Amino acid sequence: MELQQMRYVVAVAETSNFTRAAEQCLVVQSALSHQIARLESELGAKLFERTSRRVRLTPAGEAFLPAARQALDAAERARAEVAAAAGEIRGRLAIGAISAVGAVDLPAVLKQFHLRYREVRISLRTSPSEDLIERIRQGTLDAAFVGLPLGVRPLGVRSHELGGGDLVAVVAPDHPLADREHVDLHRLADETFVDFPAGTAGRAHSDAAFAAAGVRREVSFEVTTANLMARLIRQGLGIGMLPAAFMPELPDLPIVRLSDAPAGVEHLIWSRFQPSPAATAFLSALGVPAPSA
Repeated sequence: MELQQMRYVVAVAETSNFTRAAEQCLVVQSALSHQIARLESELGAKLFERTSRRVRLTPAGEAFLPAARQALDAAERARAEVAAAAGEIRGRLAIGAISAVGAVDLPAVLKQFHLRYREVRISLRTSPSEDLIERIRQGTLDAAFVGLPLGVRPLGVRSHELGGGDLVAVVAPDHPLADREHVDLHRLADETFVDFPAGTAGRAHSDAAFAAAGVRREVSFEVTTANLMARLIRQGLGIGMLPAAFMPELPDLPIVRLSDAPAGVEHLIWSRFQPSPAATAFLSALGVPAPSA
């Protein structure tokens, strides 16, 4: 069993297509197919079901895929550790973030890190906080920026508090509240809201505040990104709640501060286990020394 064979299996699983997988792996399709057939022969089981219309994993393939990914990650980590011992930071850096990071200028941070460590391959995924926390626990992300209600800490991961702040109401430029500086939550009771999906940490901030104020509200539009929320608000379809620190990213939208505003805190999180050299360098770049496992 060879690492290259595992790479081919992962590529086919991710693309569901032998031709695209071969292109991704920079080999001819016949070579990729031959190596996967050799692996299947060694394992004594078919990894893929092939039809004229699709390619999908067999039950054996489903069982093999996670272990193959772990083996490839371990090999890459070993190469990165050897390079780090020689003073070179390389490998993969997988970052996660909520869609409304306000505590840091994330694109600028990633650019500076890329310019300093050009041998590190950076990837970025946006997701709700609870999904990012679980991915850190599982080891599929190296670090993530999450937002949680005041007093709530991420569990099962290491964390560093980046800062907190209030949420503000975000309205369309022609909304009747656009010229108001402050209101309370009761004033928003009759508004239609654009918010994050129910049950997510991003939604919990505002839900808890309205519940505490005894105010019921209507959330008609549930979205997963701050940018889509802003687009719906611009069209006058509803108002939203976002961190005040994020609002410089949306300079055309008026904000209304709330006398009983929901509060939240952003955290940088990473695994409880020893970070990779690239992750350690990233944490250091943010002024967060990564402790040993």
